[in-house]
Amino acid sequence: MGVYELDGRKALVSGGGQGLGEGIARALARAGAAVMIGDINTETGKATAAALRDSGATAGFVELDVREDSSWEAAVGQTVSELGGFDILINNAGVELSALLVDLDPDDVRRMLEVNILGVGLGIKHAFRAMRPDGPAGAGGAVISMSSVAATIAFPGIAAYSATKSAVDRLTRVAAMESGKLGYGVRVNCLYPGLVATEMGVKLAQDVVELGLFPSVDEAIGGVVGLTPLGRLGEVADMADAAVFLASDAARFITGAALPVDGGMGM
Repeated sequence: MGVYELDGRKALVSGGGQGLGEGIARALARAGAAVMIGDINTETGKATAAALRDSGATAGFVELDVREDSSWEAAVGQTVSELGGFDILINNAGVELSALLVDLDPDDVRRMLEVNILGVGLGIKHAFRAMRPDGPAGAGGAVISMSSVAATIAFPGIAAYSATKSAVDRLTRVAAMESGKLGYGVRVNCLYPGLVATEMGVKLAQDVVELGLFPSVDEAIGGVVGLTPLGRLGEVADMADAAVFLASDAARFITGAALPVDGGMGM
């Protein structure tokens, strides 16, 4: 097996029913992994799992509300029982709600805190419990969480979102240290994706226009491209391939790292 292949690995992808999560799930499957799609949206989650099976992959679906400890416990348990193990967690589920700081809505901030920070923390918790030597999977593994280029730049209108994605970086580094010190055998890393034209990415462009920060969606996207040395938006495949790398043996000596996949925007 090549170092970038994932034959025999078993993965759970939170928010895997659409957008970046779906792209990562497909890339993991192409690399040989069996994939469980975890999503709060049962319709899209089941559809993605079915499409993966139609392509010849081993795949399943489990309803997952990342804000709930019991939901994570059940999702990880189903992953282990249905796939026969658990080696890879992709902490992808997230939400972005734009606002100027002078108009900050506490409820919107709490929602982002719960999904983007608590959700990632609970995912790491249950991955550790399953993957460590005394866990039901017990063979170690890899956790890859989605931070964002928003954690490294001062882009207007996304202060609270940026704060939550900065927290993902800190969770990653502390988790990597705990895993190493306690002998869990789990590598923990995160990605810093640049702006991708998924539903969430397009909505961000629309939001900053509505906030009066840009005259049009094209201008907003152009502003992002203008800040990006490689001169384009990111693509789902850019992020998905990086996730496969971090999950693979090619990254076997990498933990506690934050990998920018942003075309240089955050440097």
